[in-house]
Amino acid sequence: MSWQSDPRSTEELIELALKSENDNNLVAILHFRGNQEVFQAASKLCNSHNPQERQLGADILGQLGIPHRAFLNESLTILLRLIECEQNTDVLNSIGIAFGHLHDVRTIAPLIRLKSHPSPSVRYGVVFGLLGYEDELAISTLIELSSDQDEEVGNWATFGLGSQIETDTTAIRKALYQRFVNENTDENYEISGEALVGLAKRKDSRILTRLIEELLSDYVGVLAVEAAEEFADSRLYPALMQLQQWWTKDNDLLESAINNCQEET
Repeated sequence: MSWQSDPRSTEELIELALKSENDNNLVAILHFRGNQEVFQAASKLCNSHNPQERQLGADILGQLGIPHRAFLNESLTILLRLIECEQNTDVLNSIGIAFGHLHDVRTIAPLIRLKSHPSPSVRYGVVFGLLGYEDELAISTLIELSSDQDEEVGNWATFGLGSQIETDTTAIRKALYQRFVNENTDENYEISGEALVGLAKRKDSRILTRLIEELLSDYVGVLAVEAAEEFADSRLYPALMQLQQWWTKDNDLLESAINNCQEET
């Protein structure tokens, strides 16, 4: 049965979703259904005194009508009003994620006001909501949160700075380089890898030697090869050709990196 043809009523789906907090399929059905009835039900949930119901309402409104979207402005108006008075951390997290899907500049200011919230889940929502904006305040907030003590928050903020925007400033490079150097451990490989990709995208020569060393090491992650693909420097070519002899994680990515780094003749 497809999501679009599910015979259950909107009311039934909402009741089941409230009983099964981690069943994203139920919310997805409501997203795809995306009609006036679902919008009205989600709006009502956002006005509930029950935080679990408000959270579900935000989850529904964030992607209502996908893939074509529906009630965008109306959903945004409801969530902007809700974030101004909301105190529950789970609801705030869902609002931040919904804002990320809605992607409207009007969400930037209310999200930034939550950047120092004591809850990591709320700060994660802030980061997710700010992804993809070439906005100075959004970028400065991601820079700040890239060094967050919570690993998931720091990882997504670093990803946002490194890969999700085109802006190239000294402040962005400094933040990415700090993450590359300070988080370059087995435990935090993903953060340093995201920083490496971001620096490679900006052709930062400071990473070249370290990138070659990593490509020649016994363990090479996907993000290192992605960084080589972005850097597109012929000095990486020998290391990539050696890597080709044994690396099997993503052959298409490796081939693209080799092509990008191959010296023109």
